[in-house]
Amino acid sequence: MEEDFPKRHDLLPVKTRCESKDEYLTRPDLGRCFDEHNAKTIKGVIDTPPRVQLVIGDGLSAAAIKANAMDCMAAIRDGLKLKGIETGKAIFVKYCRVGAGDAIGDLTGCELVCMLVGERPGLVTDKSMSAYITYRPRTGVLESARTVVSNIHAQGTPAVEAGAHVAELIEKILKKKVSGVGLHLEGAV
Repeated sequence: MEEDFPKRHDLLPVKTRCESKDEYLTRPDLGRCFDEHNAKTIKGVIDTPPRVQLVIGDGLSAAAIKANAMDCMAAIRDGLKLKGIETGKAIFVKYCRVGAGDAIGDLTGCELVCMLVGERPGLVTDKSMSAYITYRPRTGVLESARTVVSNIHAQGTPAVEAGAHVAELIEKILKKKVSGVGLHLEGAV
């Protein structure tokens, strides 16, 4: 991922505790949390806890983020704006695991985090991205508490279409006050 990607897209740049891609691959625990400097950087842009915190994480495929993230995020923002749902300053996380969204929840106090993350390159494409939506994100939240929209790429669900769908899901999750398996049990999906 180019170093200027966050700046070009007006994203707050931070990184997890990982110091390299090798460490990211071998120490998933470090990809879920932030050091004191990066935690302060995140807290420094939060005046009041945002209702929805949007996050982009490079994950396992920077190519997926380059190809899809900004179009998807624009569609999410547009959809949420039409519904009167406010978002915080979008954050870009280098060496990001999905669990970093939980740490961002701890730091921002947001009601919901939506993380766009590059997925493991597969047989079809290296540009597949997923959206992980977590209501009341916090360290230790169960994986089953996340709602996931996957296969966001040109041969799957196009980024703009996925973003519109994610905005609808976020609205439902905020109304039901639950994400993941709990949302399915509510019959809201």
